[in-house]
Amino acid sequence: MATTEELNKRYEPKEIEGRLYEFWEKGEFFKPLLDAERPKFSIVIPPPNVTGRLHIGHALVNTLQDIIVRWKRMSGFNTLWLPGTDHAGIATQMIVERELAKEGIARLDLGREKFVERVWEWKESYGHQIIDQLKRLGSSADWTRLRFTLDEGLAHAVRTAFVKLYDDGLIYRGIAMVNWCPHCRTAISDVEVEYEERASKIYHIDYPVADSDRVLTIATTRPETMLGDTALAVHPDDDRYKDVIGREAILPIANRRIPIVADPILVDPEFGTGVVKVTPAHDKNDYEAGKRNNLEQLQVIDEAGKMTEAAGAEFAGLDRFEARKKVIAMLRDSGALRDVKDYTHSIGIHGKCETIIEPMISRQWFVKIEPLAKPAIEAVRNGTIQIIPQSWEATYFNWMENIHDWTISRQLWWGHRIPAFHCANGHTTVAIEDPTTCPTCGSAEITQETDVLDTWFSSGLWPFSTMGWPDDTPDLKIFYPTDVLITGFDILFFWVARMIMFGLRFTGKAPFSQVFLNGLVRDEHGAKMSKTKGNVIDPLDVIDEFGADAVRFTLAIFASGRDIPLAKARMQGYAAFANKIWNASRFAMMHIDTTLSSAKPIDRDSMKTVERWILSRLNHTTRDVNKALSAYRFDEASNAIYQFFWHEFCDWYIEMVKPVLLGRHGTPEDQQRAKRVLLEVLDRSLRLLHPFMPFITDEIWQKLGGIEPSVMVAPYPVPEETLEDEEAERMVRAVQAMITTVRDARARRGFTPKDRFRLYVRAEGRDAAFFDAYGYLLTDLARLNEVIVNAEPPEGVHHDVVEGFTIAIEFPEKVVTKEQQERTERELEKSRKELESLDAKLVNEQFMNNAPPAIVQGARARQAELRARIEKLMQNQ
Repeated sequence: MATTEELNKRYEPKEIEGRLYEFWEKGEFFKPLLDAERPKFSIVIPPPNVTGRLHIGHALVNTLQDIIVRWKRMSGFNTLWLPGTDHAGIATQMIVERELAKEGIARLDLGREKFVERVWEWKESYGHQIIDQLKRLGSSADWTRLRFTLDEGLAHAVRTAFVKLYDDGLIYRGIAMVNWCPHCRTAISDVEVEYEERASKIYHIDYPVADSDRVLTIATTRPETMLGDTALAVHPDDDRYKDVIGREAILPIANRRIPIVADPILVDPEFGTGVVKVTPAHDKNDYEAGKRNNLEQLQVIDEAGKMTEAAGAEFAGLDRFEARKKVIAMLRDSGALRDVKDYTHSIGIHGKCETIIEPMISRQWFVKIEPLAKPAIEAVRNGTIQIIPQSWEATYFNWMENIHDWTISRQLWWGHRIPAFHCANGHTTVAIEDPTTCPTCGSAEITQETDVLDTWFSSGLWPFSTMGWPDDTPDLKIFYPTDVLITGFDILFFWVARMIMFGLRFTGKAPFSQVFLNGLVRDEHGAKMSKTKGNVIDPLDVIDEFGADAVRFTLAIFASGRDIPLAKARMQGYAAFANKIWNASRFAMMHIDTTLSSAKPIDRDSMKTVERWILSRLNHTTRDVNKALSAYRFDEASNAIYQFFWHEFCDWYIEMVKPVLLGRHGTPEDQQRAKRVLLEVLDRSLRLLHPFMPFITDEIWQKLGGIEPSVMVAPYPVPEETLEDEEAERMVRAVQAMITTVRDARARRGFTPKDRFRLYVRAEGRDAAFFDAYGYLLTDLARLNEVIVNAEPPEGVHHDVVEGFTIAIEFPEKVVTKEQQERTERELEKSRKELESLDAKLVNEQFMNNAPPAIVQGARARQAELRARIEKLMQNQ
């Protein structure tokens, strides 16, 4: 008879993970079939930056994707998880520039062509690292389809999309106020600007009204920009200033005359002094006011954040913040600085380099966004796309309904170069293929636009460009649209919204039907992880320490869609779970004498109550896990399988079945059936667990001798009505409760597990027959010397009612020592404190509204348990 292979004594993740992953790749288990007849499931990876190292956020989002992918693959879907990396324009260019600086070389010294060559060399040397790290996590993506946002196919897609939008009048080139990063020397879009509250100063400055003794006082946080003032503005209905409208003011320091204009949009007469300085070249609101009032645009800060000649000879070449100090000093010396106050306000920062953004007028390329945004809004409103958690939909609508045109040009060298070509006579051609002459005038003097596209432009095409669009490829026919997108909420606007807009525009279909937005991983106290705080958890370090399965399971069991407070101790706890799985499987395999492929079907009619109970509980768990995964409740799915395997299977079933397996109880037929049921439960449990903990489950499952070469291509368990058995669950629940009651009573009265007593059980009919037949379970697990059914217990015994059954425990007389009394009092105090804390939590409205249902349910169960425990402890005093 074929038997299962034995497991090693210890579970060693490092020994199995690399070997198994290589086996999966060689077996091409991650690769779908090009079969349009089979039900498909497809998902694209949020492409990590090619510069990246796996961080805990990557670990979370890729774990969640892999759970869904493995679940769908095992559930019979033709499953594609399409991977790739992003060229990450600014980030990659900055890294290579730093590498060149170590060699004493500047980017400008190399020139564009040579610099881009060096970036490609860097990418070929280091760009694979993030992929290798995702493999260590267990990601089962189809690496044969690996894409890069600058590869040839995607470059063609980007050009095609750009030309289509341009031809449709949705891309234009114009002069506008943009967010400028002086460090990176490029424009960035509105969503790339991060805002920080910072302590600063607000400066009150007097501007004399020309040809009078009057002064007008303005307030500014950026006094260096006053050198570019071309007007003062007041509200036309403000009686205080009606007499100065149309006159001129003298600009301090520059001694330049500037007009005083009326502007009801720019000026709020109730705010401050009611007078506003207008700097059209360096403030977005002032820029619009300048256009309304025909004001000069005087640029006094350049692309490097230094003052221009227009700022005056004494300021030209100074850094903008050095110029600020000098302006303040000169204003103070001249008496024009009326007041300085502390002021906290929001400042725009470029997240890539932490540089303060400079609003600047610049010639850029823009996408006219409103015609793209409207269909994308409607797709979410009408349910074509569902955002999970649903609370994010309001945020999505608010942003999309107030969206501004998208600045898509970047003054960089690394990226998709804009396919626009300018001839010597001033004509511009936008084309997919590079023209050799100008189509308008025939000039051969033609040069390509130097700007590149915003990285998010190419990323916005990701769901369909990676499948071959604009060509009508087999992948595009079978796997597009994709089914779900799993990503962080922090890129809802950067990426998700743009994919929706582009998908609808270019394919006529929403790129996915569901979006699951996961929370941020924070430290155990809820603080954001950062290197400066020293609270960062490096996923590669914890994979080395605890194994990939423990890391994955920890992330999954906390993934409810909210932020995750994470501590390494949690991973240590789930590493213990992995050991539990290993040891329980090892025990089972020592007693199982057949393989999955040779095992005969279970004769369900002959099964005993305990066997019917475990299969019923496993069936409940199977239903709960499938339901939770369908709703992306990774926390509920993980918790369901954890509770079943550790508590019901290991703590109870294995202990209950040991007497039969070891031949202490039952017939040889009972023993063979117990072995077969044990194999069945272990097999189904490993398959349920596989999406969460792929390495350990496949290592064990393969040794069970199944038909399939790997558990990852075995069928995922589905609930079966025939396995439901409420009667078996009721009776085993009663046995468990009696065992627990006896154990608690023994401990309360100061007896040790060696002390054995009689248990009297009152039951009727079939229930009485059950306790007669299964008394050995109570005797073994509650450490009793006898179970007596329906006999009258003697006087003075301990009575209780458990799961509707009256029981009596016959304890011998024993004096309670002072030490035992003190221990009882300590336990009482501890239990009361915990109960007090739980009572407060369960009346806290914020906790009840925000905590996952499983957490609330667990807290209530613990509350009831503590109340019962306190009552029993008090009886023992």
